[in-house]
Amino acid sequence: MSSGPVKYVRYLLFAAAGLAVFFFLSRSAIPIPETIGSKLNPASYKDNSASPPSSHDSTATPKEQTNGASGSVSTPQGARVNATFVTLARNSDVWDIAKSIRSVEDRFNRNYHYDWVFLNDKEFDDEFKKITTALVSGTTHYGVIPKEHWSYPEWIDQDKAKKVREDMGQRKIIYGDSESYRHMCRYESGFFFRHPLMLNYEYYWRVEPSIELFCDISFDPFRFMKENNKKYSFVLSLYEYFDTIPTLWDSVKKFMDNHPEHIAKENSMEFLSDDGGKTYNKCHFWSNFEIGHLEWLRSKEYLDYFESLDRDGGFFYERWGDAPVHSIAAGLLLEKQQVHFFNEIAYYHVPFTHCPTGEQLRLDLKCHCNPSDNFDWKGYSCTSRFFHVNNMKKPAGYEAES
Repeated sequence: MSSGPVKYVRYLLFAAAGLAVFFFLSRSAIPIPETIGSKLNPASYKDNSASPPSSHDSTATPKEQTNGASGSVSTPQGARVNATFVTLARNSDVWDIAKSIRSVEDRFNRNYHYDWVFLNDKEFDDEFKKITTALVSGTTHYGVIPKEHWSYPEWIDQDKAKKVREDMGQRKIIYGDSESYRHMCRYESGFFFRHPLMLNYEYYWRVEPSIELFCDISFDPFRFMKENNKKYSFVLSLYEYFDTIPTLWDSVKKFMDNHPEHIAKENSMEFLSDDGGKTYNKCHFWSNFEIGHLEWLRSKEYLDYFESLDRDGGFFYERWGDAPVHSIAAGLLLEKQQVHFFNEIAYYHVPFTHCPTGEQLRLDLKCHCNPSDNFDWKGYSCTSRFFHVNNMKKPAGYEAES
């Protein structure tokens, strides 16, 4: 009779040993992070998200940090720069801008928590605010554009402007018949940086609906701009459609004649003109992505420039875009070394792609863009010219992407 209890004891010992082996193998095969408890605790997770964001070592450059990075989004080490993302959008853009925010947050801002300013010529509705606030890791701000910044100035002949739109529409010029597009270009050229919400910041990063970032950003571009005295930066450049700006350069030359004191000594005229300034070669930085210095845009030099162009009426009598307006200003009013090209920031806005040149760089930054889609070294890009003007060596491997 005694064999029964012994047998049960043996079964229990075998079961205990089996569970121990299973547990050991499970722990060995599936590593469990030490911080798993805090990750699953809603209270501690919220506290971590709200902790003060910071930035990189002040002596590093984007290239240096990238070469030493594992490829994941970096963890900031110092204080943030006084900077914000800024987006001009309508309520109907909510899902397109949600896509952009998700991309920016995943690739960069989830570790920095920079603010985000949204501007609209009408009040943002509750849905737009709810969706965007939930997606942005920093603080969101929502502003209405003053009517005087989104309307016709008193010197514009609106009948003449209407006839121009009708003519350009018949000629199938892109956005040629759009009235709102002209208000947008004028606003981006001369007013967004003067909005009361933007006066709180020193640097801005423009983000538009339906953009995508293809790579991790392993440094803080705002800090890089500040520490290296950069005033304007870009990732894509190309030639402007001439029929939208036939008299823009005439207005620019008039400004240069009237304000020679504003023209930088070591400027980038060679990027803008093939004949020393007589004509404009149409090269410009694509301004739907730009990181810039707000104090420069609010400077007397830039404001005199914008007001001179604005008085000539080309925003309405033609279809001047903010991209050539910003680019010409950066090329003439800034020193060459104050304009920067971010090879490391991979970007897409229909129909163009900037995919970083350099296989190891793309691997380090966990990029998912196809290098054959990179626009930088194609014939219609002006980036090669930028490198030439600044005596910069093109990244290794560019030949395969041209």
